Amino acid sequence: MAMKRHCGIKQEGISLVGLIVVLAVAGFVGILALKIVPTYSEYRAVLNAIKAAKATGGGVREIQNSFDANATVNYISSIGGKDLIIGKENGEMEVSFAYEKKIPLVGPASLLLEYAGSTAKGGAPAAAKPEQ
Repeated sequence: MAMKRHCGIKQEGISLVGLIVVLAVAGFVGILALKIVPTYSEYRAVLNAIKAAKATGGGVREIQNSFDANATVNYISSIGGKDLIIGKENGEMEVSFAYEKKIPLVGPASLLLEYAGSTAKGGAPAAAKPEQ
């Protein structure tokens, strides 16, 4: 009985170890995404809230109170009305913010996200402290 030889036939595919590595990496990326998406969603809510607060007009207190009311409705907990940078640029009231969100990963490792935004045309946050 002659044994068949598989000369010249190359098997293709992924090994079990390769599959485990790919699944581990995909799992890590998935968990990371599940932790980042809510913080980004909150950032977008903050951007919308400062635009709505600016639209109410008025002074610094009115803008802060409007932002706080909007923050309560949209579950914004990372920043409050007192944290906003409110000032006049080119004769128009501009509202901006900057904050950091730290996401613990594993053990001492964590991910730091820096969020900032403004109602100014360029979108860059103002450097001045809020007027009181």
